[in-house]
Amino acid sequence: MSRRCQLTGKSANNAMAVSHSHRRTKKLQEVNLQWKRIWWAEGNRFVRLRISTKALKTLESKGLVAMAKAAGLNLAKL
Repeated sequence: MSRRCQLTGKSANNAMAVSHSHRRTKKLQEVNLQWKRIWWAEGNRFVRLRISTKALKTLESKGLVAMAKAAGLNLAKL
């Protein structure tokens, strides 16, 4: 399974690490992903998702069903 948020689709970013002498080397900025059990009211059960911390904040305001619909995610299969 790739390191990708299931709700927002966020993945790793290519960046440069710059040393004190300004020598630049490539590095990978990973997404802060967490396994979370979120209550799905319509299904009357918990759904286990691997989501980013940014998506977790957005989830509180938008709601699980709205974000899953925007992502094209079927919660019944999870």
